[in-house]
Amino acid sequence: MASFARVIGDGVLDGLRVVEGSAFVAAPSGGMALAQLGAEVVRFDRIGGGIDYGRWPLTAEGRSLYWAGLNKGKKSVAVNLRDPAAHELLSELIGVAGTFLTNFPAQGWMAPERLTARRSDLVMVAITGNRDGTTAVDYTVNAAVGFPMVTGPADLDDPINSVLPAWDLLCGQTAAVGILAAERRRLLTGDGSVMMLALSDVALAATAALGYVAEVQVNGAIRPRCGNDLYGAFGVELSTADERRLYAVGISGRQWASLVEATESEAAVAEIALARGLDFTDEGNRYEARHEIKAVMQEWAGARSFAEAAERLDALGVCWGPYQTFAELVENDGRCSPAAGLFREVDQPGIGPYLVPGSPLAFAPGPGMGPDALGDATAPVLGQHTDEVLAGWLGLSAGEIGRLHDAGVVAAGS
Repeated sequence: MASFARVIGDGVLDGLRVVEGSAFVAAPSGGMALAQLGAEVVRFDRIGGGIDYGRWPLTAEGRSLYWAGLNKGKKSVAVNLRDPAAHELLSELIGVAGTFLTNFPAQGWMAPERLTARRSDLVMVAITGNRDGTTAVDYTVNAAVGFPMVTGPADLDDPINSVLPAWDLLCGQTAAVGILAAERRRLLTGDGSVMMLALSDVALAATAALGYVAEVQVNGAIRPRCGNDLYGAFGVELSTADERRLYAVGISGRQWASLVEATESEAAVAEIALARGLDFTDEGNRYEARHEIKAVMQEWAGARSFAEAAERLDALGVCWGPYQTFAELVENDGRCSPAAGLFREVDQPGIGPYLVPGSPLAFAPGPGMGPDALGDATAPVLGQHTDEVLAGWLGLSAGEIGRLHDAGVVAAGS
């Protein structure tokens, strides 16, 4: 086996090697978070691509923008996952890396006891659907925890699913945090860690942390639908004279005061407070009177163009945002410009040039930090790094790698 020694450079996570066996969103997003911070993440897939390799949205040529988006900055190894020789190679790679992230079943050659037998200080995160190992995906988990029953118009009885796979994304970040926590433990103690992470546990923990579980147990209450209102606080959807929509919030005292002032609603809001006998310094009271308050603020917004309303809201420091389509986000929102710091344009093989974000963590400039430390922001071509990783990580010769290709155990990028 190749040496476990690592060369530490000046990147934020330079020296951290991770092998990723994944599909869908949770595990790939966790691996990408680490890769964007400088870890060397090698994703392995079956030859020809896994179940998410052709997932929508696709380019006209059939390339998956979804797959490219979740695998930025990684290396790709393509193997015949049915071949025991490939299992041996991947087990060797995991041993060399010392860190393994997967949402494939942790059994057979990927069983923790078999991998830790090769490397006792292995850090491993195995993502499952449910804690008992049964299958689940974001959309089934979300349905079960209750959010679709409080999403949508207040007078609706049917469930409304979210188009955002929030639990997958949160699970991926939790996996990344787990890896970094275990890596720190290993550095301090020399001990490895095997972590099982259930997608449904991530959702249940978040649901409870936000008070939804306690609300039932302690208050005996069932959360009502409230449409686009902000439950227990004040958030208002407003339409301007030119039929644009925006959303403004008044959660903190400062946010509330600036919103009332910006919409020139002071007198009317004071009258509502007096008539209802409510103190609007309490955010819950603002929620109770939200319909009357919205009517006042809507009168102000409806008499102005979107540009006029935006200028006034910005001038008073209101917390607000426009409703806009993905197209409007890309074409009109300056935050998507490379000049804003998060995005840069890359030429993705097989797709062409488009905007790609770096890590949302904005490190102060310094060694291994800032935009210049992001490295290659493109996603790999499937199998692009097969030969490089086999040679560099395992020390295989060109002849040995060639024989693996001839036997159909591995494949290079195309």
